[in-house]
Amino acid sequence: MLANHNSRAWRRLLVVRLGSMGDVIHTLPAVAALHRLFPAAEIGWVIEERWAELLRSPGHQRRSPEMPLVDCVHVVNTRAWRSQLTTAGSWQAMRAARRELRQANYDVALDFQGAWKSAVVSLGSGAPVRIGFRHPREPAARWFYTRKAAAAGAHVVEQGISLLTALLPGEGEEAAGLRLPALLPSPPAPELPRGQVYESWAEEQLASHKLSPGGFAVLNPGAGWGAKCWAAESYGEVARGLAKLGLPSFLNCGPGEEALAQAAAQASRGAAWPLRSSLSELIALMRRARIFVGGDTGPMHLAAALEVPVVGIFGPTDPARNGPYATQAIVLRSAESVTNHSRRAKRDDAMLSISPAAALEAAARLLRGGKSCAGGERA
Repeated sequence: MLANHNSRAWRRLLVVRLGSMGDVIHTLPAVAALHRLFPAAEIGWVIEERWAELLRSPGHQRRSPEMPLVDCVHVVNTRAWRSQLTTAGSWQAMRAARRELRQANYDVALDFQGAWKSAVVSLGSGAPVRIGFRHPREPAARWFYTRKAAAAGAHVVEQGISLLTALLPGEGEEAAGLRLPALLPSPPAPELPRGQVYESWAEEQLASHKLSPGGFAVLNPGAGWGAKCWAAESYGEVARGLAKLGLPSFLNCGPGEEALAQAAAQASRGAAWPLRSSLSELIALMRRARIFVGGDTGPMHLAAALEVPVVGIFGPTDPARNGPYATQAIVLRSAESVTNHSRRAKRDDAMLSISPAAALEAAARLLRGGKSCAGGERA
């Protein structure tokens, strides 16, 4: 058993990854790996309320298809707390969250986020062992950790899995890092909630458009910030091309992305339909998709986690680090794009030079079972 490699039998493990959507999804393989390394341990996760449906269907509290990956989900709302820091209600909510975590008696907290607020949550959990990266995203976070691991691997998924080396026997971080790939020969497949009410909702959506599972595409015009957005009109043109291949499209529409989705729908000339959904509904719908086309954003990483083939349209972010992981994928990126992870609203002009024809050709290759190129093709 893999557990025999451990220096102690960790009984209760807490995952700290508060958000965002893509970052939570990138952490799922590491948590699946935790189950393989410590099959008898109970695993909890503390997460922002808005992303909790990535771990459980609403209302479910026990391990089941509706909450498949962890034994307990602890929900926080740090955004609301910070915006109302002077109110008694926020302080009561913070104290209640801290009390809930401490009552769970976690042995170890693993901070996959590397931010000061996630490090504070790790400390507040009361776990005597707190693990984080040697060089976290926000340097101040490292002062809250009792153990540190060196991030290894090019992709953020691999880097997350490397955090687990700090749980292995004390032969030094470098030795542990060398042994971890042998213990985990391939990224463990994550599990996402499968709530029957949302599965039924997805089937109803397909029925209303006379579609079958695998008979449609999902396009995602929005992104976390403007520099990562491809032109809405280009998505419309891609939708028209996919329709000629027999695949009509849903245009996923997140909060505040209504105008983008409508512009893409108009450009598609009836080949694509805007769709607003909850996270649970999006998971159920994406599970049935034939292909996904979109930029570096949460829904793209959701598609990859569900092993839906992905055409990734990349601009300022690096696909070697943030690209679709563990699925058939072709990433298009202009040779003129410069890596920059700052949240800029202005669109990346080099990204806009990627043509709809290039995206359609990549989609056609994937539909034919063609070669993946997740590291990025030059468009």
